[in-house]
Amino acid sequence: MLISSASLIHQPQWRYIDHSSLGPQFDAQHSFAIDDTLCASVGKAVSPAVARTWIHHDTIVLGIQDTKLPFLKDGVEFLNQSGYKVIVRNSGGLAVVLDKNVLNISLIFPDSEKGIDINRGYDAMLALIKYMFKNHGAKIEAREIVGSYCPGSYDLSIDGKKFAGISQRRLRGGIAVQIYLCVSESGEDRADLIRQFYELSLKGASTKFTFPLIKPSTMSSLADLLQTDLTVEKLLLELLLTLKNHSEQIISSSLTPDEQLLFQQNLIRMNDRNDKVFSKI
Repeated sequence: MLISSASLIHQPQWRYIDHSSLGPQFDAQHSFAIDDTLCASVGKAVSPAVARTWIHHDTIVLGIQDTKLPFLKDGVEFLNQSGYKVIVRNSGGLAVVLDKNVLNISLIFPDSEKGIDINRGYDAMLALIKYMFKNHGAKIEAREIVGSYCPGSYDLSIDGKKFAGISQRRLRGGIAVQIYLCVSESGEDRADLIRQFYELSLKGASTKFTFPLIKPSTMSSLADLLQTDLTVEKLLLELLLTLKNHSEQIISSSLTPDEQLLFQQNLIRMNDRNDKVFSKI
């Protein structure tokens, strides 16, 4: 039996882990290793469903496909010179921008007997975001925004301008649904940065992969779209209120000792993946 997206948001308990204020030294490779670790815990039913918030300063996260760019070295050097660290995540998708005004949320569920299909996971995150913004009066749509970076069928937009993207990772009986929310500052500036990265990494060459032709005007931030003084802190409060309204208990948590051990193993895998990519360019 398939599990509805609404029932995914309604949980007896939500375990909440906040990694949004760890500062510039918090490396994005850690986040992907942490979510893999939590997938294992949730998949083995040693943890309830998890909501995790995370922020990384001035980081470009590439997808696996981006590592096939013919002039990747030139693109990475440009990003480094622009003040950004570059990492490769352990999943698909394409390049995205993370900074102090981009809030990431991971929802981690058990994939019991394959009961959650791909779209249900995406729909669960969409339901969460719509609930968080229900009092703002804006219509949030989920559809591909052509011209945005990392385009997909679950781009979230208001008035045709993208402010968020959703991805999924499944392993060890767990599902991590991840979203980045451009809270404030210029969405166009972020998009233009990625536009320049692709121009330098492609140089007009044809490849067997399709990379987006980015139009910065297709992207914005929630603060600009809603014409309000929106901050990461305000969004964190809205998230906690939403989780409270959809559960009997919120458990504030950190990684357990067992999870710390598995995290170290997962982090080694992430480091090895990145070392392999960047040693070749």
